[in-house]
Amino acid sequence: MPANAPVVQHQAAHPGDPTPQTCIQVARQAAILAVTAADDAMTAMCRSRSGAAARLEAAMHAAHKEAVEAEKWADRAEQYADDPTMPSSAPSYCAREAVGHAVQAQSAAGAETTAEDLRAELERKLTAAEHAERETERRREEVEREAEERAATNMDADNRDRATMNRYLAEGHVAELGWTAGHVRVLEAAESGRLYWREGAARQAARRGLWSGGRRVSRDRTEALFAARFLTAVRHDDGTRVLTPSPMGQVALELARLHPAGLHDNDRDAYEARFARVRRRHKRRDDQKAAARVLPPLDSSARNLYRKPVTLTEQRARAERDAANRWEDEGGHCPGTHTPSPAVNSVTSPPVRIILPLHRHTAVQPALW
Repeated sequence: MPANAPVVQHQAAHPGDPTPQTCIQVARQAAILAVTAADDAMTAMCRSRSGAAARLEAAMHAAHKEAVEAEKWADRAEQYADDPTMPSSAPSYCAREAVGHAVQAQSAAGAETTAEDLRAELERKLTAAEHAERETERRREEVEREAEERAATNMDADNRDRATMNRYLAEGHVAELGWTAGHVRVLEAAESGRLYWREGAARQAARRGLWSGGRRVSRDRTEALFAARFLTAVRHDDGTRVLTPSPMGQVALELARLHPAGLHDNDRDAYEARFARVRRRHKRRDDQKAAARVLPPLDSSARNLYRKPVTLTEQRARAERDAANRWEDEGGHCPGTHTPSPAVNSVTSPPVRIILPLHRHTAVQPALW
């Protein structure tokens, strides 16, 4: 081994690596092409006129430098092939380096880069057994990666992709809502089923059905979210209105949770952001201010594209419920027979929400008071 030769550290030869003899032949051919290109560059420089001499001289030196490197790597390919202490993939590495320098030499000389064709000779075709071995290894790695992803996220591949899409939606639309963290808290209170409006005030009840007392919730934010149809109200006979997120409000809440950085620090910043969006739509200053006080709706594209991911735990729970429902529909347990377990992996879609009509309640009112 030459004293100045770099240490080449590689793993054992891959099934697709070429034989040492092929590597040596390719490396030598690459060196010949590189030297030829350097000679042509020198000839062109000698025959040039004074105006192009500087450029051609630079090309000659560059091609010569690459040719020297190509010859060095060709020599190393032969030496490494005969050295039992070197990795079996070393000749292949040297041949690829020689080809690379040959391509650079031809390019510097302004010649056609025919050395590129030598790369194909370093890719040996695999046998059927080698193809099968590679495919088996690839599938094993895929299974391992999927198991790791499921353990980390509690979701299958489809729902992980769905979660990624939702994050992109959140990054593109949350800031446009003009919300603060206070708006999110109001919607979270509504999501709990304990937000109600009574006697001109919004409160979060201590528990569902107890529509008196409880923690006060921002009146202004509640009214703004209701006016923008992020909240819906169901009126009880005693005048109490129970507030819940509308379908648009639920999607907006999920997106805000995914991208809290899109929320504004305070109501003033949120108002100014909304003002900047509406100022071009209105000429009068008063109209601009009035429009900025109104929360804009969530963009329709975000509403249509958002899909709530379903975790593996939720899929198993749904499969168990479906199995129990089938068991009841078929008459229950029959002695002497085995009740099949639900096929958990077949469940991929999220549960469907069915909104039933509420008795003794009136329709949603246009205002809370």
